Amino acid sequence: MRLWKILLLIGSIAVLTIVFFINNSTLKSNESVMEKENQLETKQIPHKKVLSEQFTGPIFDMIGKSTNELEEEFGDPIRKDMSAYGYVWWVYPDEESYLQFGVEDEKVVTIYGTGDIQFEPVTIGKPYKDLNEELDFSKEVTYQHKLNSYQFRLSKEEIKSKPLVQVTDHIFMQLYFDIFTNKLSSIRVLTGDVLLKHRPYEIKYRGQLPEELNLTEEQWEKIEKGMEQQIFDITNQFRKNHQINGLEWDETVRKVAYLHSKDMENEQYFSHYGLDGSGLKERLRAEDVFYVAAGENIAALYPDAPSAMAGWLNSKGHREALLNKEYTHLGVGVYRMYYTQNFLENP
Repeated sequence: MRLWKILLLIGSIAVLTIVFFINNSTLKSNESVMEKENQLETKQIPHKKVLSEQFTGPIFDMIGKSTNELEEEFGDPIRKDMSAYGYVWWVYPDEESYLQFGVEDEKVVTIYGTGDIQFEPVTIGKPYKDLNEELDFSKEVTYQHKLNSYQFRLSKEEIKSKPLVQVTDHIFMQLYFDIFTNKLSSIRVLTGDVLLKHRPYEIKYRGQLPEELNLTEEQWEKIEKGMEQQIFDITNQFRKNHQINGLEWDETVRKVAYLHSKDMENEQYFSHYGLDGSGLKERLRAEDVFYVAAGENIAALYPDAPSAMAGWLNSKGHREALLNKEYTHLGVGVYRMYYTQNFLENP
C-alpha cells in the first residue's frame, strides 16, 4: 500500500469486467478512474466546526477508554485479530450484531459495527436522507493535529456511499451506506490518527503523514487470518440483516481462495482467471471440492476487511453473491491486501 495513494480493485464472478477505482469509490462497470496525487499544501487549511454532544451510548463512548473498561462493558472478546495499522481488533459477534474494537496501547482507537447496534443518533438501517439532514455530509472534512493540517476530500460517490463526519476535534465517523436501499449498513468510528493510516479518501495536507509499519511475514500471516474471519463474520451479519440464512465455514474452500489471492498479489494481476487461464471451476476441482453451484468475489488494496465488505455490498454482482439465498458454505482467503470469497451451494 503506497503512502499517498490507495488503489482499490474489486471483481465478481458474476461481473467479469475488471474495475479500477480510487479511494473506495462506488463500482462502475468498464470504468477507470485515476486519483490525483496527494499534494503538499503550504497554506493553513480552514477548520470546520465539529458536532457537539450529539453522539451518546455505551458503544460510541468506548473511544479512548481503557481495555479494562472495554472488558467491563462488553466482556471478553471471542478473539483478538492483529491489524496492519498497529492496533488489535477485539471482536464481539453475537446473535443480533457484530462489533470490532481496535485497541492500541491499551486504549480503544477505533470501532466498527453492523447489525442491531446504536450510536445515537445513528442506527443501522436509518435512511441516508435522515442522517444527511442531521449530520450535514460534506465533500471536505478537516483535521488539525499540532502543527499538521489535513483535508479529506470526498467524491460525489464517496459522499453517497461512505460520508465522513467529524464528531470532535480528533474523532471521526465513517457511515457506510447500502446504495441499493439508501440505508446505513455499517459504522466505523476512529481517531484522526487511525483515519490517516487508512487513507480512504483523497488528502491534502500540510505537515507529515504517519509512516507505514514494516511488517514481518509472521505478522502478515496473523493479519490475513484475522481478516479472513472478519469477512466471514461480517458476511453472515449482512445476510442476517437481510433475513437470509448464514453460511458455514469451509476450510478447503478457504485454501482455494487463499491461493488465488496470493497468486494475484505475487503475479500482480487482478482477475477471476489465473495467468494460466484457470478459473474458479478448475481451482475447486484441483482440491476435489464438490458442489451444486459456486461463486466468487475478489477485491484488492482495500485498507481492511470491513472496507472490502462495504465495497462488495455496493456492487450489483458482488451483492448478489453475498446475499444469495442458495449458498450454504463460504471460504475466504486473504493475502496481503488481496481478498477472495468463494461461495458454495451444497445439498
